Amino acid sequence: QVQLVESGGGLVQAGGSLRLSCAASGLPFSAYAMGWFRQAPGKEREFVAAISWSGGNRYYADADSVKGRFTISRDNAKNTVYLQMNSLKPEDTAVYYCAVSKYAYTIPGRATFEYDYWGQGTQVTVSS
Repeated sequence: QVQLVESGGGLVQAGGSLRLSCAASGLPFSAYAMGWFRQAPGKEREFVAAISWSGGNRYYADADSVKGRFTISRDNAKNTVYLQMNSLKPEDTAVYYCAVSKYAYTIPGRATFEYDYWGQGTQVTVSS
């Protein structure tokens, strides 16, 4: 049974930083790309970042949203993927979810249907 548990969310002032973690179990973690998505109230879930199974390739949402401020990384020895978020803005407020890519050893996608398992989400609130 695959389980993903996110942690690290919270309330932070604009300009601050948070580090999200997602601990995975029940799967050969190092074989799967991982992604982070977020969903704000009244909006669709959107892609934030993804990382290949080896960690050698990273992908981010477009430059105007998170690239340059967020960094995705993974520790395959700990079965954990991270999202370091710096220079946070009020528009980053959302529930953040990690997810497992649907197929092993594939380039991670940017659409929700390309991911099979999801965590419960962690709330990030950025105050102005």
